[in-house]
Formats: sequence, structure tokens, C-alpha cells
Amino acid sequence: MRWTGRVAAAFGAAAVAAALMVGTAGPAAASGSAGRVLGSGGGGRASEVRASEVRASEGGPALREPGAALRDSVVCDGDLGGGASDPVLLIPGTTLDPDVNFDWNYEPALRARHQAYCAVRLPGHAMADIQTAAEYVVNALRVMQRRAQRPVRIVGFSQGGMIGRWALKYWPDTRSIVGELIGIDPSNHGTLDAVPLCALACAPAFWQQRTGSAFLTALNDGPETYPGISYTQIYSYTDEVVVPNLPPAASSSLHTGEGDIANIAVQQICPGHLADHLSMGSIDPVGYALVIDALTHDGPARAARIDRSVCTRALMPGVDPAALPANEARYSGQVGTVAATYPPVFAEPALRPYARD
Repeated sequence: MRWTGRVAAAFGAAAVAAALMVGTAGPAAASGSAGRVLGSGGGGRASEVRASEVRASEGGPALREPGAALRDSVVCDGDLGGGASDPVLLIPGTTLDPDVNFDWNYEPALRARHQAYCAVRLPGHAMADIQTAAEYVVNALRVMQRRAQRPVRIVGFSQGGMIGRWALKYWPDTRSIVGELIGIDPSNHGTLDAVPLCALACAPAFWQQRTGSAFLTALNDGPETYPGISYTQIYSYTDEVVVPNLPPAASSSLHTGEGDIANIAVQQICPGHLADHLSMGSIDPVGYALVIDALTHDGPARAARIDRSVCTRALMPGVDPAALPANEARYSGQVGTVAATYPPVFAEPALRPYARD
């Protein structure tokens, strides 16, 4: 049996449903351990980030989050300024932290390619106000650019694939930092699933990812992309979380602005390919092939460049089959637990003044 056919059973439909349909009561889950920003030198030696690096306003609104929290949210691996390719910023999805999302798939795969990367931890497991979470992304981009002195490429899953666009829109200096934005099932235009979920109360990030939310209306008002930046939006027709993700108006897709855009469904490469939301963000070999194609070429990914032998593979590189059951349980377990226990709010967070102007 193909792995993609087994993934729904392995992750459990209940965990996916919990991510969108529970989350209406209970205390907040623990925030998890904080990371450190590593210097651009090799060997994994930590380097302190000066307060001025995380507090200075460099275009756009001043960052309101505490400097220590911003500093501790970023963990890096490899020589950011060395190597043949630009460093990558990994951004996790809603309910997730970067270790649970990436340390068993994309991180080992990138290390095997000698690709330097950082990962940013968003507050409240990416369940809090996305406007607050965006400050962590802005800070991570600025710190990486200072260390690397070269462009940064974003790879984000779900909310993590969308939030970079908020940073680019409202902190204009980041447009000269980001060379590429790669979204895996990004919630660029929200999800209809969150409409009934938030009928009474839900987590702030669920409110903001509802189709038609004030947050998404502000995000998509005007150009969706910016010149000089490549945008690869990778999605699955069988995504049950970001809904609808079908042509001609897939939620993940982008269409306006002067960026170089590619919207590619994994089924365009492998017709009949089954890939749900959680598998796309963790093990899907077709999605991974598109990410690597984008990272290794100028401009966005191109479906025509992908070797169709990927359609016969069960897992993306970096995933250890022996450790897979334990990692699946950790991954889907955090999704369900955080969704079920994060405190709900009764209205969408108000737009910040900078987004209302």
C-alpha cells in the first residue's frame, strides 16, 4: 500500500479534525523550550544577538515583543554566510513548533544537502495572534541577513507559508532580505473549515485564517507579491484543512503583484496522488521535490523539471522509516493536544493600527 494511502490512518483523522474543530476550552499548552540564534560560523557554537538587532525599527512598525523572546525564538544550523546557496528560514504551521514540525524531515534533509538553515518558534505554538507571530518572522529574517550578508529563502508550512507575506507587506525592509518564499499548503486565502469552528469561539490564529477574516482581507488587499521575490506555492487537491484547495481559485495560490509566481499542486506532477495536510508538511516526497527544485534554481519551482519517478516514492528524504511511528505520534499528538487545550477567544483579534491605515 502506498504510504500516502496509509498516512490518514497513521496520523488519525481525529488529530486533523482536532486541529480545526476542537480548541474551544482549556488552559494553554506549555510553550516548549526556547532556542538560540547561532552565529554564522560552523561547529554549532552559539552567538548572542545584541538587543539592538532585535529592537530596531528598520521600516514598518517597531517590534513590540520583548527582545529576549525574539532572540530565543530562532535556532540555526550550518554556516549561514557560507556555502553555495542562500540560507533557509523554516516556519512551522498552526499548533506546531519547529522541532515537532521539521526535526525529523526537512531539517535532516537540508543538513544532508549541506544547506544552512534557521527555524523560528512562533508564540503559543502558532496559535496566538498572527500579527504578533509575524514580529518573530521579521526578527528572524533581519538576524539571518545580518549574519549571512545574503538573501534568505523562506520555507513555511500552512500558516508558516502565509505569514511571511504579512511580514513582507508591513515591514518593507524585509523585501530586500527575502529572495524566495516557498509555501507548503499555505493558508493564503484562509479556510472554510474555520467558519463553523469559530461560530462561538476559537483560537486567535483560527479566527484569522477563516475565509473572509479581517486579517486575510488586509493581507490580500493590493498586490499579493512583490518584485524581485520568487513565490512557489505548493498544495494538494486533497488538503482537508486549507479548504478549498482546488483550481481555479485554490486557497494556497497567489495571482497578483509583480513577484515571480508558481502555483503547483502535487497532483499536477503525480495524478491521483493522495496527500493530506499533515503529510504535506512532513513526509510528502512530491512536495519536497518542488521545495528543492525552487531552492536549487533561480526563480520559482517548475513542475516540468520534477523527475516523475518521485511518484513511486513513499517518503521524502530525511525521514527515517524506523523512527516514523514515534515521530508521527509526536507530530499528530501535538496538533490534537494544542488544538484542544489552547484558550479560545470570542472574536478575531483587532487589526493593528499599521494594518488599518
